[in-house]
Amino acid sequence: MNRVFASLPDTIFDVMSGLARETGAINLGQGFPEWDGPADIRERAARAVIEGPNQYPPMRGIPALREAVAEHYKRMQGVSLDWKTEVTVTSGATEALAAALLAVLEPGDEVVLFEPMYDSYLPMLRRAGAGARFVRLEPPDWRIDPQELAAAFTAKTRAIVLNTPLNPSASLIGMEDLALIAAECVKHDCIAISDEVWEHCVFDGAVHRSMLEAPGMRERTIKIGSAGKMFSMTGWKVGFACAAPRLTDAIVRAHQFLTFTTPPNLQTAVAYGLAKDKSLFDDMRAQLIRARDRLALALVQEGFHVLPAAGTYFLAIDLPKSGVDMTDADFAVRAVQECGVAAIPFSAFYASPPESSLLRLCFAKSDATLDAGAERLARARRLMS
Repeated sequence: MNRVFASLPDTIFDVMSGLARETGAINLGQGFPEWDGPADIRERAARAVIEGPNQYPPMRGIPALREAVAEHYKRMQGVSLDWKTEVTVTSGATEALAAALLAVLEPGDEVVLFEPMYDSYLPMLRRAGAGARFVRLEPPDWRIDPQELAAAFTAKTRAIVLNTPLNPSASLIGMEDLALIAAECVKHDCIAISDEVWEHCVFDGAVHRSMLEAPGMRERTIKIGSAGKMFSMTGWKVGFACAAPRLTDAIVRAHQFLTFTTPPNLQTAVAYGLAKDKSLFDDMRAQLIRARDRLALALVQEGFHVLPAAGTYFLAIDLPKSGVDMTDADFAVRAVQECGVAAIPFSAFYASPPESSLLRLCFAKSDATLDAGAERLARARRLMS
């Protein structure tokens, strides 16, 4: 087997979700909502299956969806894109990330990654033959240290991967930190692969800022979006890679030998959804804020130290500050096995063990699930303190 994949353990998401199924536990671990997204968008997908076409769509994506992506980002974020030359539809954001990394990396290149990081970044860049250099962000503010960032870049650096809002920390990268990244990219002639899948899950009046807006980055940024995250339908796996024409051409060449195309009925339905009024996205955001606040309040009342959650579906609890003197991984395993609640240890999002001991919880759940999950976590805290 390929040594990159042969050496990988099962993902923490599979492990914890598997334990949750085996034990009948409440799953606050894997990041999927307990609701199924807007009914009219799902109905549009179903109708498109019957009405067709059901043959190969254009490899770059159907024109209606590529146009809808460009219009949506112009309307919602003020980002201008040429749908013909700067938008590619992929089978989920993970495929967009893979295509972007394969498009820009050669064996021996280096990529700068921020820790904590989404778990697919490191194996994907290693599969492309590249090495990684890390910049560690620290709670509770998760800000970039300019000196550490500068030290991560070398003559071999070809790209940097960032995620904003950031999974798992639920923090945002503001324009000041985006400008720091931009300056290093320009200085070292690097590409920024900007994972912005949580761009509509931004709370409390904050505004998502794309890496495309940073100084000097319009021609050297690959912006990645996800319809699954936008519409709370994570199983649809419809993503977008948006970049200047020379980068898009490279992405397309990689994409054609990964998934080639994405189901046409889903593309049709996503195009319809992206054109919907801003109120749809405001309502979904309000639903998430209410769920976040419900879970956070319940946890605080049970004695947990809860970190701020400015975006994504997630919030974090600090175990030492909550009176729990054990690693996040040990607590997570015992919590699911002994108390019936699954969560994700933050250590799974690092290449080497972090100093902090945090637990990631998904709040895109029903009131009943959130309440029961908080009660079971409180039981675990009492048992393990």
